Amino acid sequence: MRVKTVVALVAMAGFGLLLVLSFGDQVGGYMTFEEAEATTVHAHVVGHWVRPEAARYDPASNLFTFYMEDEQQQERLVHYRNPKPASFEDAEQLVVQGKLEGEVFMADHILMKCPSKYNDTRALEEAASESYLSEE
Repeated sequence: MRVKTVVALVAMAGFGLLLVLSFGDQVGGYMTFEEAEATTVHAHVVGHWVRPEAARYDPASNLFTFYMEDEQQQERLVHYRNPKPASFEDAEQLVVQGKLEGEVFMADHILMKCPSKYNDTRALEEAASESYLSEE
């Protein structure tokens, strides 16, 4: 083999190793709170917001706290060191990214799945086309 080819292969292997070492602990699939508790990787927990009356934002400590229920109906307190995200109340589903510390999930990021504004329009269009076809 040529020297340039060997150098290129070694450089690519080194870059791949660097990526795994840098981001390996942050790569995890979707989990429940129970699975997140048993792992040391950065967890992504899917669920929805519960107990709206208990959601609080403390501007002095820049801490937003709320309760979330995962897909297995396990409920946990979530701490998020940022203000409450816009349209948080409208979210159909949440994905919190972070780690469990004791009974509290410490979220670094919150992703929200909001309802589509086009769902109602599509349903009306489908109903109208079905009634139009039945009239023919």
